[in-house]
Amino acid sequence: MAHYPRYPTLVTHALVFILLCTNGRSSDVDCLKSFMDSLQDPLNFLGSSWDFNSRTEGSICGYEGVECGQPDENKVLNLRLSGTGLKGSFPRGLEMCSSLKGLDLSGNALFGSIPSDISEMIPYVTYLDLSHNDISGEIPISIGKLRYLNVLKLENNRLEGHIPQEVGMLGKIKTFSVADNRLAGPGRTLCPGVRITADDYAKNQGLCGYPLKRCKANTDYRDSLLRGMLVGWAIATVVAFAVTWYILPTVFVKKMIIRMKKKMKQAKSQRSQQPTSIYLLEKFETSIQFAELAKATNNFDEANRIGKLGTMYKVSLPNGWILAVKRFNKSKRSEKKFISEVMTIGRLRHSNLMPLIGFSIHLKERLLVYKYMQNGNLHEWLHPVEGDTNIMEWPVRVKIAVGLGRGLAWLHNNKNLQVVHQNISSECILLDHSFETKLSNFGEAAVMSSNFAVSSRTPLVNGETWVLGCDKKDVYGFGIVLLELVTREEPNKLILLCNNSGGTLSNFAGLYDAIDKSLLGQGFEDEITQFLMIACKCVQSSPDRRPSMLDVYEKMRTIAGGGMTA
Repeated sequence: MAHYPRYPTLVTHALVFILLCTNGRSSDVDCLKSFMDSLQDPLNFLGSSWDFNSRTEGSICGYEGVECGQPDENKVLNLRLSGTGLKGSFPRGLEMCSSLKGLDLSGNALFGSIPSDISEMIPYVTYLDLSHNDISGEIPISIGKLRYLNVLKLENNRLEGHIPQEVGMLGKIKTFSVADNRLAGPGRTLCPGVRITADDYAKNQGLCGYPLKRCKANTDYRDSLLRGMLVGWAIATVVAFAVTWYILPTVFVKKMIIRMKKKMKQAKSQRSQQPTSIYLLEKFETSIQFAELAKATNNFDEANRIGKLGTMYKVSLPNGWILAVKRFNKSKRSEKKFISEVMTIGRLRHSNLMPLIGFSIHLKERLLVYKYMQNGNLHEWLHPVEGDTNIMEWPVRVKIAVGLGRGLAWLHNNKNLQVVHQNISSECILLDHSFETKLSNFGEAAVMSSNFAVSSRTPLVNGETWVLGCDKKDVYGFGIVLLELVTREEPNKLILLCNNSGGTLSNFAGLYDAIDKSLLGQGFEDEITQFLMIACKCVQSSPDRRPSMLDVYEKMRTIAGGGMTA
């Protein structure tokens, strides 16, 4: 949490990144080439996106799953390739990605052991997720040398042996999970204040000690040490009184023992004083110091506010990073939205979702930290203020529509965590430097289920229950956005026309008349008409008559020429 100074701060990450970025660009291209060559890609996830024929500045930064510190530089900062079907052993070519800070290869089919020299291969990594694979062998001792590491997820593999003592040397660690493996021996004590629950160690038959059951041969070290000190002090006190006074009243002895027991219980309870909801948030995203964000925004000065909608602030760091900070209102509803957003987008990684960097909690303040999107949100482009002459060309609108469709189809069909956004609008569609769609605002999202081992205390977001067909609400929202893209008008009247037409364009001229005049006469009329037909089908009043987002996405991709990859 934000009030723990030991957690890695935003400035720390920035300084680390400056150190990392001193290496050459070509090595990162070679790194990704080696990575791709060393793994099987049965779903063609990498093959459909990673094109090494282009050597322009920042070319690899547009690859699926690749995040760079700056979009025009070939320096890989994060690799997020969760659930992409990759198969093989841990890619040793990653050692050439000298700027790598985050690595998420969870939910794939990796096998073999974790390299014994992993601390030399990826020395600056702060986030490492190898969960839900088929990795075997022991946890290497060298993992304790990853001194910047604050998130380590190894659950749902076939790891065996003991958890090495060196794990206790991870001075910045705050999330550590090895559940559902074949580990044995005592659990390890991490840095003071790091909360480890039974869920993080669960389904390892041989593991014992706090927070699991006590080891048969050796009790939990911390509790036994504390108990020994307290009992020893009690005995020494009794002996001292007996030697001094020759006799000690029985009642006084009993009171002293009771007092010692109370102290021991208080010492144990201090390890679990954090609210459960805050702890759960820290399992999904990095906690960031509130004071840093307040300083970077000049105490949330109006001059740093972004756009006309909401409370977003622009943050510029000394190393050139530009971030966006979202500040929530102080209300119970905003609190629920804040928790929902972290626990939803914090578990999801996709090229068309707004990348969440971290969060901050301080007293009643709630902040989310995102990457800054240079081109703002779609609503401001389609409905500009008076005097703004920016015109969005049709190919750019197609790119935005296909990107949004791809992101929603992935959310609805993700095998690990199915999500319905429930609040799709042009305001929550942000655009990066190349007008790539980034869906944001997951405060109202509903989650169905997860094949991943999430704590039993993790609720469905907002307490929602997934019901059959509720994803059609997102389809409706998508249709409204698509109508806006075609017409640049508020679509209320158009929705009525679409419903009266039955989802065809055979008997209404009103929709044709509403098409944005700046798009006409450029040879895109047939494509615009087809997109308008899709929009009309999406906004049908009966959910049963709306298509699925996967059908919508595939139809749009076909119309656009098949150039968009899933």
